[in-house]
This record gives sequence, C-alpha cells and structure tokens, in this order.
Amino acid sequence: MHVLLTGGTGLVGRALCHRLLAQGHQVSVWSRRPEQVRALCGSEVRGVGRLEQLDAVPLDAVINLAGAPIADRRWTPQRKAQLWSSRVSLTEHLVDWMGSLKNRPSVMISGSAVGWYGDGGEAELTEDSAANRQYAHTLCDAWEAAARRASSHGIRVCVVRTGLVLAPGGGFLQRLLTPFSLGLGGPIGSGRQYMSWIHIEDEVGIILHLLHHPDCKGIYNATAPEPVTNKTFSRALGRTLHRPAFLPVPGIALKAALGEMSVLLLTGQRVLPARITEAGYSFRHAALEAALDDVINNH
Repeated sequence: MHVLLTGGTGLVGRALCHRLLAQGHQVSVWSRRPEQVRALCGSEVRGVGRLEQLDAVPLDAVINLAGAPIADRRWTPQRKAQLWSSRVSLTEHLVDWMGSLKNRPSVMISGSAVGWYGDGGEAELTEDSAANRQYAHTLCDAWEAAARRASSHGIRVCVVRTGLVLAPGGGFLQRLLTPFSLGLGGPIGSGRQYMSWIHIEDEVGIILHLLHHPDCKGIYNATAPEPVTNKTFSRALGRTLHRPAFLPVPGIALKAALGEMSVLLLTGQRVLPARITEAGYSFRHAALEAALDDVINNH
C-alpha cells in the first residue's frame, strides 16, 4: 500500500513508519518540517509540506495521528486554540482534501484518546460507554466527528482512542523515570484514579490490524486489557526500577501548578479494549509489570 501518515514524526508515528516499511509499504508523511522526516522516520519515507503534492499520487490509506501534546503545558486560551487546530482543524482539512481526490484512499484510521470518556471513576468503560463531559471529551469528540466525515466520501473510517503509551525514549513514561529513579516517585492525588495504558508495540499493532482488516470500522479503544490505578502503576514502576515509590504528590499542589490541566492527572478512565479484542487482535503486552520491564530494561 501507499500510506499517508500525519503525526509521523511523533512517538507512535515513528514506530509505525518503521513497521510499515518493514511490511513493504510505501509511506509519505505530511509534516510542518518535511525536511526532517527522513531522518526521523526512515530514509525511504517521503516528507511533504502540502497535501497538494500528493494530488496525482495513488493513495491507499491515511493514518491521522497529528496533534500537539495535550499534557505538556497549562491549558491557557492560546494553548487550547493550538490543541484544537492541531487536531480538529487539521483533520477537517485532511478530510476535505481526500474528498477532492479523483481516486480516494479506501481507509482512514484517525487518532483520538481515552480522554473522550472524561472522568470515568471506577466503572469499566467500553466503546459503548457514555462520556463525562469535560474539556478533554469536548476536544476528542470534535476530533472524532471531523474524522467520521470521511465516510461521506466512501472511505472506511476507524477511530482509535489511545491510552497512555509506554515506550522507550519518550512519552509520559520518560518524564517519570528521573523522579522514580531517584526514589522520589509515588501516587498522584488519591492514587485511586485509573490509568489505561498500552505498550507501543500493541498501539502500532492495533493500527496495523485495523489497516489490514476491511471489516473493521468505527471506534476502537487502544488500551491494554488490564488497566490499573495510579497507586498500582506507581508501585509497579518502582519495582521495575528497584526504587521505593511511596512519596505522594498532593492534588492541591497539582491544581495550583497546572490549573485545569491537572484533571488529566487527578482523574482517570478504566477503559477496556472490547471491540479490538472481538476483532481478533491478540495483545503482546497485556500485563503492566512485564510491559514496563520490556520498555525500561529490554530497550
């Protein structure tokens, strides 16, 4: 296939590029910095700065993973505008462009996040569950709606609601390693909020499964089948690093430091990958401690 990827220079995008190339696919990446694409994604990957560069190029699939990081700074009005533009507006533009093509791709796989569910408490959440309407839900819901518009152009659409990605050399885990390695890690707030996580190999595996199975469409949770509480996650990370993990981070301190964005850390979702399991996907990393050990000690 010829696959167009957005967000290709990000954590998941880079891993996905290498897997696509290994499977013999041709990959193009739409990027604000196309000159950096080959260095980050592989020498065989084409970087394009404008979609129009691909107008005359046959395209089989689009994988849309673009989006500014949601948890790297306070949610000021300016930051919220960037988050919206990099997800919703970009996806709207991408879908309009696909609709203008004479030969359209057959499938679009588009990113979303478990933040769509809002604060789920201790309830088990599947793709059929309702949402608690918070800012993350509003953002993800508009993002998903923009992607679903591609179906009106005869394109099969899959939306992937991703949890916290465990990966070597980046992502949220990388930010935890220093304090936990120093024995300064511990639960956040009450520690009872659930963390729905996924190993990057399974994140990429789920996307490829959806790509290669034409009967798959709609919403899919990309989370490991065993979500855990923040307290359990903290203890597991401490054991993996052979360090204590008992120093709590008070919720009131996070609210003061991060403002509205603190809700991402103080609330959570207990998300289950019901539909992708029903679709026949088999997880390589289903247990947290084994997944942490693989990411931290085997890479």
